[in-house]
Amino acid sequence: MIFLQALTIGFFGSFHCIGMCGPIALALPLKGGSGGARFLTALLYNLGRILTYFILGLVFGLIGSGLNLWGFQRWVSIILGAVMIIGVLFPFLVRSSDLESGIDRLLSGFKSFFARFFGYRSTFSALIIGLLNGFLPCGLVYIALAGALVSSTPVEGGTCMLFFGLGTIPALLAVTFAGNLFGMKFRNRIKKLIPILIIAIGVLFILRGLNLGIPYLSPEMNPELHRPACCH
Repeated sequence: MIFLQALTIGFFGSFHCIGMCGPIALALPLKGGSGGARFLTALLYNLGRILTYFILGLVFGLIGSGLNLWGFQRWVSIILGAVMIIGVLFPFLVRSSDLESGIDRLLSGFKSFFARFFGYRSTFSALIIGLLNGFLPCGLVYIALAGALVSSTPVEGGTCMLFFGLGTIPALLAVTFAGNLFGMKFRNRIKKLIPILIIAIGVLFILRGLNLGIPYLSPEMNPELHRPACCH
């Protein structure tokens, strides 16, 4: 269930994020203009992004498994779900734009380093650009990472982010090969769907944390079964 959520966030969110990642996909350095070179460049770029997402998912999944071990994960899930819903219904209380701008200022040096690789006309540089692109501030990536945080194991967290990355590929591949294929009207329609999607995911996070014993939707979590014997 959590993998389907991540895939859905990635797919619909990618149309909204074309404004930020679209120019990066369009500016990928190409060695030659053949279709094969363009495809290899786009493939390496997306592979780099997904690899970064997977590694971040492993890290957040590891943190989540620790929270699960000590019985805190269900409360983290409820809090994250509530924050998502409040952020949509009362945006003046939870302003993701402020968070992103703050992180953006912290990463100013990183972004300068990131920009250098656009000057290298090689397909390998596209892989590096993709790897670094995965660290750029993005609200939807944060939501996907929240899913990794409520995972039971590092592998589950990494897989969650892997599915998120796979969901973003269709839109970004279309941008790479067809330019500004998705007009502003279409992107605005998708933008209107994203708040509904975030609320739905927030509700699922809360249900997961409520530990209702409903398979897939709210599976029962019993941290006592995983707690070390010394802590009983």
